Amino acid sequence: MFIEFYGETCPHCVKMMPIVDKLIAEGIKIEKKETWNNEKNATEFEKYDKGRCGGVPFFINTETDAFICGGTDEESLRKLAEGK
Repeated sequence: MFIEFYGETCPHCVKMMPIVDKLIAEGIKIEKKETWNNEKNATEFEKYDKGRCGGVPFFINTETDAFICGGTDEESLRKLAEGK
């Protein structure tokens, strides 16, 4: 599973939205979880983050435990989603 944890009004998250939406449109499965206004998602974020980033956006491939903290480029996000 590939998850994006984000904050609804987080400026870095807003910057990532077009890239995430493009990958989803291409068929890459990304589970989007808003953490600032959803306590359940915030708790799940803490479980996966393990104190490694402490903020959003946070992208994680749960199969490989590889992650990216903060904004990134399309190619890096694609590789993470594909487990490469």
